[in-house]
Amino acid sequence: MKRPHRMGLALLHVALLAWTVLACLPIVWTAVISLRQYVDAFSVPLRWLAPLTLENYTRLWFEQGFHRNFLNTAIVTAGTVTISLTVGCLAGYALSRYRGSLGFWLLIIALVFRSLPHSTLLPSFYVMFDALGIRNEYLTLIVVLVAINQPFTIWMLRAFFVNIPQELDEAAMVDGCTRFQAFRRVIIPVMWPGVVTTGLFSFLLAYNDFLLSSSLVNADKLTMPAAIANSIAAESEAFLMQGVAGAVSITIPLVILVLIFQKQIVSGLTQGAVKG
Repeated sequence: MKRPHRMGLALLHVALLAWTVLACLPIVWTAVISLRQYVDAFSVPLRWLAPLTLENYTRLWFEQGFHRNFLNTAIVTAGTVTISLTVGCLAGYALSRYRGSLGFWLLIIALVFRSLPHSTLLPSFYVMFDALGIRNEYLTLIVVLVAINQPFTIWMLRAFFVNIPQELDEAAMVDGCTRFQAFRRVIIPVMWPGVVTTGLFSFLLAYNDFLLSSSLVNADKLTMPAAIANSIAAESEAFLMQGVAGAVSITIPLVILVLIFQKQIVSGLTQGAVKG
């Protein structure tokens, strides 16, 4: 019985290794291409020993001003995550403790709004903000991203709050805490992994958004995904290679973020409840 078990385990390891290679290959290949000249990157047959260079990154960050796009992305992402988590935590906690039917219908309405394609909302957003003269503003883009992301944030955080016994709230209030103090000092620390996990999803929505970010702001406030798309779409070999370098540049912060918060993310995804 041990041999079939070992064979099955070996096949599982081989399948996982093959899946890992297939998943990582496009990322690794893009990183390698970004360090080469256009002639070497797309030559047939491929020049494996072609020299590596940082010229694409130098042109992207310093000549094309990609650092401004990075700053724009940081402002929009930070604002979206901060507002989404603040509102989501308060609303999710309130809905998790509310027993009436109104809370259920609010969640359903929020879910319906979240399921709408962004492209159906964009025309009305564009016309309205342009008429008000606030289209090319950071706050406008942040508010739109928050409005789209908030239903998902509330749903996800509510699921974490539901798994926390209400006795914790009551015990904190017996000890002299107000409802808000119990929420801030007792509940939030307990479900911190859930906050980190939800914050990561909110971060990814704002960080990777292309459609809204490329339509509601002008060139001076473009985020990184929109700037990269413009470089790749340009009919120039140099701009294409800069777009490839931008694709690698935009991936690095995501990898660092996941490595920093990996324990909280795993804990939030698998449990989201009170330990002990």
